[in-house]
Amino acid sequence: MADPYAINLTDQAATHLGGLSRYAQRIVLDGIELHLRHQPAQETRRIKLLRSNPVASWELRLGDYRVLYDVAEEERSVNVLVVGEKRGNQLHVLGKEYTAHESD
Repeated sequence: MADPYAINLTDQAATHLGGLSRYAQRIVLDGIELHLRHQPAQETRRIKLLRSNPVASWELRLGDYRVLYDVAEEERSVNVLVVGEKRGNQLHVLGKEYTAHESD
């Protein structure tokens, strides 16, 4: 089996994660480990390729939580960029609606 991918949580994503409850943090961290460690660029029921998204190329869906990330195949690494909660059709990060133009 191929080597696992390294998981890199950006400072921004770590801040987003810290804004979630401990329960939600566990769901997100466990989901990242389970779904992104070995095949982060393989579309599944939970992993979606984002088309024309200025923030990230991939989305991991974990119930009401979303993880936006990019994959660097050459380095075999995953860069987690945004962690938030899906409410209706909006992504909320740190309690407010997230837009791609925000810089935390």
